[in-house]
Amino acid sequence: MSRLNGKRQEAERKGMRVNFAILGAGRIANALAKTVVMMAEDHRYSHLIAPYAVASRDENRAAAFAQKYGFKHSYGSYQELLDDPEVDLVYIATPHSLHAEQAIACMKAGKNVLVEKSFTANAEQARQAIETSERTGLLCTEAIWTRYMPSRSIIDDIVSSGEIGTVRTVTANLGYMTTSKARMTDPALAGGALLDVGVYPLNFIDMVMGPKPITRVCTDWVRTPKGVDSQNSTTIFYQDGSMGAATSSMVSESDRTGSIWGDQGYLQCININNVESIDLYDGDHKLRKRYPVPDQLTGYEYEVASAAQAILDGKTECDQMPHKDTLRIMELMDSLRRQWGLVYPFES
Repeated sequence: MSRLNGKRQEAERKGMRVNFAILGAGRIANALAKTVVMMAEDHRYSHLIAPYAVASRDENRAAAFAQKYGFKHSYGSYQELLDDPEVDLVYIATPHSLHAEQAIACMKAGKNVLVEKSFTANAEQARQAIETSERTGLLCTEAIWTRYMPSRSIIDDIVSSGEIGTVRTVTANLGYMTTSKARMTDPALAGGALLDVGVYPLNFIDMVMGPKPITRVCTDWVRTPKGVDSQNSTTIFYQDGSMGAATSSMVSESDRTGSIWGDQGYLQCININNVESIDLYDGDHKLRKRYPVPDQLTGYEYEVASAAQAILDGKTECDQMPHKDTLRIMELMDSLRRQWGLVYPFES
């Protein structure tokens, strides 16, 4: 157990902050390092989070990373980070195929974890990580930032207000040219569009539709020469007659739009990967209202703050992304891959 789990009063009394560490030193690790440094200098978060350590398999790379962002400690192995008793929260920023193994190792070493999406490579790995969280009493939460952003609450409030009537359809797409990255194209790293960009359209739909019973799922994919998906399309049909349609791609740039269609109007959300605007239209396609989205440091601060607060409260999950929601998405993605016949080498 880390030093701060369930110890909010003691932490506040002594001015103790959640020590944030990063496992991995790639692009997304840099984004989170920048974020926590900004948080430590921002009055809204400076009492909560402290940039602390980074670990890489390359000692020089870790040292350069720590120096760049002002982290106190750098480690040339992951084990050294696990052995540091001052680490409270580890952000796992490695390829999908390593997430479960590393998250479990961190929790067994008494560290809470914030795991970059996709949470794991498959649902069985997700279950193992979640079971470890519940057994150890440590936080294990998925770092899919859109779940934690204020834009989610804005959308939820509009939908629940009934302004667009009963929701019948949700559509979402996301595409980026990312084939130059080995982790995207290598089956051994759980590559492909689905686990990297496809999680966002599926999560957008799930945030609106929730755990409603699904009657069937229709999906197809475009296979790369190496055997992962370059792009895919999925339609989910729910028992109540509503449906969700998701498209993702790593070989094209999409408009990134999410739409929520009701029987009295609809919402258009620009950039489901970090919602920039939310427009409400009536049944005559007239713009009724544009909802502003709050300014942000980087957008990642919300997931970091939520994880830190959950640690202080002694929780094993964050309210914005409970374990059941993570597992539901992982099971859905498993079902898509089964229909495609896509099996990663480490699963066979």
